[in-house]
Amino acid sequence: MNYKLICLLVLLTFNVIAEDDHSAEPLKIHGFVAQGVIDVDGSNFVNDDGELSLKLTEIGLNTSYQLSDDFRFAAQAVYLNGGNRYNEGLRVDYFLVDWNAYSSEQLQVNFFVGRFKNAHWLHSSTRDIPFERPSIILPQGLYFDGFRDIAVGGDGAALKVAYSNDEYGEFDFNFSRGKSPIKSKDAEVMLSEFSQGNIKHELDTQASVYWRPGFSQWKFGLTLLDSEFNYKSATFDFFVDGRFRFQNYTINAVFEGEQWRFTSEILQTRFLTEGFYAQPFNQDSMGQGGYFQARYKADQQLTLIGRYEKFYTDKDDKRGNKLQEQSAGLVPSYFGYQDDAMIGFSYNFSDNFRVNAEYHWVKGTARLNPIVLPNPQANSEHWKMWAVQLMYWF
Repeated sequence: MNYKLICLLVLLTFNVIAEDDHSAEPLKIHGFVAQGVIDVDGSNFVNDDGELSLKLTEIGLNTSYQLSDDFRFAAQAVYLNGGNRYNEGLRVDYFLVDWNAYSSEQLQVNFFVGRFKNAHWLHSSTRDIPFERPSIILPQGLYFDGFRDIAVGGDGAALKVAYSNDEYGEFDFNFSRGKSPIKSKDAEVMLSEFSQGNIKHELDTQASVYWRPGFSQWKFGLTLLDSEFNYKSATFDFFVDGRFRFQNYTINAVFEGEQWRFTSEILQTRFLTEGFYAQPFNQDSMGQGGYFQARYKADQQLTLIGRYEKFYTDKDDKRGNKLQEQSAGLVPSYFGYQDDAMIGFSYNFSDNFRVNAEYHWVKGTARLNPIVLPNPQANSEHWKMWAVQLMYWF
């Protein structure tokens, strides 16, 4: 039986139990439905024809069951349709056992085994929940939708250590190792529609540390990622066997006031390619990016948001001239960078019903699928998009 189907049946079983016994305190069932409309002018970010699209659908069901004082089971299954942003369909975001190995007034240690949830980046643990994200579309330099299913978690194990001290503040340390299964449709989104082979995600290692000074509104963080992929070409294929390696380093800062919330993340990413295009072929580039985001809570219902982001695939080729030369002009220079200015708002009609709306002005196409072999058709250097999404959760 399909692994996703088994996980979904488990979630539905827990849901039936919860409905039969509302007093079952150890069991928690939650879910959400989000549907929106999105219009992109000048790129194939969502679709190839540039028409108004309803491909902004997110439906999720998650559960948590306290097995004992120290052990907890948690899982989430979602259905997503985001057009060209990622593969449409059902996926299991996490399916894990959480062991509270040690707990005291100042220190808590947890181990997670199974399909764990990525808790390293500022928005990685909430990107799968529409009403927890700061915006409909996250900053693509760091939270590239093409890597969504790989970045949201992995099959393996994770460690979380939380320490608090009145004098030194709060410290959070996270470490994880795992890998994510990649289907053929995911490979087409990531690589190219012409890829006929299989891509495999090898072990992924991540670590992060966060510090909030004592009684401070500021929080600072550092994250590290080392991820490797191997491509096995088919008998008749446009590409050859290859290896890809991503190494990400980010620093971030968050200010949380009564009405204002400021967020910034700075990224440096190494992208190593061996083979794939031809044998021998080697390319080692260092990309850079970052964003600054401000949110203002006008009242209990209305929150305003603004963000500016810049991203370069190669810090030594920020205008993409070398990229265009190496491709003999087939890939335009603006695939080497992407700048995004965004404004938007969210409005709460009730405690569990909200509308989000945003408008983007974008220059460059460095974060459009497929990422390995860019598609210059239907993509302009300057493009715009707007999106409105209604969401309900329980």
